Amino acid sequence: MAELQGKIVPGSEIISVTEALDRITKSAVYAKYCSPLYNAAAMDGIMVIASHTNGASEKKPVELQPDQDYKIVDTGDPIIPPYDAVIMAEDLIESSDGKLRILASSSPWEHVRPIGEDIVAGEMILPSNHLIRPIDIGVLLSAGILQLEVIKKPRVAIFPTGTEIIEPTEIPKKGDIIESNSRMFENMITVKGGVAFRFPPIADNYAKIKEKVAAAAKEYDLVIINAGSSAGTEDFTVHVLRELGTVIIHGVAIKPGKPVILALVNDKPVIGLPGYPVSAYIGFQNFVLPVLRLYLDQKASEQETGIEAVISKRIVSSLKYKEYIHVKVGSVGDKIVAAPLARGAGAAMSLVRADGFCVIGQNSEGVEAGEKVRVELYRSLEEIRNTLVIIGSHDLIIDVIADMMPNHYKNMYVSSTHVGSMGGLMALKRGEAHLAPIHLLDEKTGAYNTAYVQQMFGDEVAIIRGVGRVQGFIVKKGNPLDIHTIKDIRKSRYVNRQRGAGTRILFDFMLKQAHMDAAEINGYTNEMTTHMAVAALVQSESADAGLGIQSAAKAMGLDFVPVGLEEYDFAVPKKYLELDRVKAFLHILKSEAFKEKLTVLGGYTSDHLGEIITF
Repeated sequence: MAELQGKIVPGSEIISVTEALDRITKSAVYAKYCSPLYNAAAMDGIMVIASHTNGASEKKPVELQPDQDYKIVDTGDPIIPPYDAVIMAEDLIESSDGKLRILASSSPWEHVRPIGEDIVAGEMILPSNHLIRPIDIGVLLSAGILQLEVIKKPRVAIFPTGTEIIEPTEIPKKGDIIESNSRMFENMITVKGGVAFRFPPIADNYAKIKEKVAAAAKEYDLVIINAGSSAGTEDFTVHVLRELGTVIIHGVAIKPGKPVILALVNDKPVIGLPGYPVSAYIGFQNFVLPVLRLYLDQKASEQETGIEAVISKRIVSSLKYKEYIHVKVGSVGDKIVAAPLARGAGAAMSLVRADGFCVIGQNSEGVEAGEKVRVELYRSLEEIRNTLVIIGSHDLIIDVIADMMPNHYKNMYVSSTHVGSMGGLMALKRGEAHLAPIHLLDEKTGAYNTAYVQQMFGDEVAIIRGVGRVQGFIVKKGNPLDIHTIKDIRKSRYVNRQRGAGTRILFDFMLKQAHMDAAEINGYTNEMTTHMAVAALVQSESADAGLGIQSAAKAMGLDFVPVGLEEYDFAVPKKYLELDRVKAFLHILKSEAFKEKLTVLGGYTSDHLGEIITF
């Protein structure tokens, strides 16, 4: 289809989300709202102030007073301050006087779904060129998206030809052939994302065929003429197309299916397909589908399901259930790696992000990291093998690069999993990732990343320089608590990052420098896995401050108190530097288009983008 490259430009249109099933996104879609919209009860029971339950045990039950220590809640109800935890109904003991007793203390945020647990306002929920599925529509609506831009469906005219052709509703006579190919084409076009317009059969009449094709080439994006494409005395198609436009191909080395025609009329592709059903089908697959993909900005792929993959993280499962685990999948070295995504009934985004799923059978306690599992794929194995696997620290720029990759390199994709900087380096160690985003501060030297990489890998791993990014305190608009230093955090409700995250390491270093103890920080154990999740808690009044990056604060409309510039880089085994996927990543990282996106996000420097440090 090289002859049509540049002549076919995909169009776009704005449609309602509720009508977007099986459409393809033209551009990336970002969440308008968080999900949940508020801190919500994850269980039926009572919401409590966790500190009021301290010391509860079987030997020393704690008695709770209604409206003073607790309020009754059902699953999904808002958790209203000062309440900060939920105790399940089955863990409550009712006294004869109507009061409630508990036999175990509750910790803050226990059985509470924090705001933005599933979706955070401002984060990318669908990339460009994404085929919209039923689960995507649910997530889009949950995120406040009512309309979106999609690639316009190509309009395809289908003309069956032949004097011997009759409609299926007619009674056939000797010499008649019931026309059926056009209905096959009609449905194949619908399944593949086009809009089919099937016309009644045209007799073998040169003038009539010419008239219909000339008119259709002005109104439709693609025209299919069925039958009459060979070299018989009444096979007029090729002669009509030569008169109306330019014939690019007439006859191909395919059996069956040789008499295929590809032409341009009014700069619109016109395809002549043979009349025999099998030949027509093969011709459609080889010529019509590639043209449809050009209109839909898609690439060819063959769906393969059921592959064996190495699980990248231990999965603990209950003996009671057969459990479905959604995973991100990529090809690293000589193995297929599956990285588990968020689990839980409320984690709808895990379905959107998933490349497939594996099943943990009943009577199994789970699988260990490094074990092989069977994965049923949602994507083709070809796409999996052309995916760059990134595991490590979270940053908004990873989503940006993931969106840019297939737009710059049609057969390349990015799969990213956020496990923190140290988790990313461990994934490299196990051979489960191509790149690990890191921002690890060496307390001895004050330098970032190099000491950790050298210590863990020696000279086997290099560093691709990424962005400088501003770390600081994400605070409410107007900074009402007047937070400016680490010591000011003591007067706030803090939200932390998970252990192993570079931001967590930086915060612990700042505590050490200030001669402070973690016990002084209200919320030190309240952990989130991304900068956007931290910002969402502050924005929702569930926390007063959290250490994070400036772009996350900007995305959520919050204030930001900078504490310093850090280096967010990418560790990469040297053997992967020559991979096409890594080269494509480097090209995007150095591009002006990427630098422009950094400017829009805010809080980044780009002085050393793409420089490679080797040891």
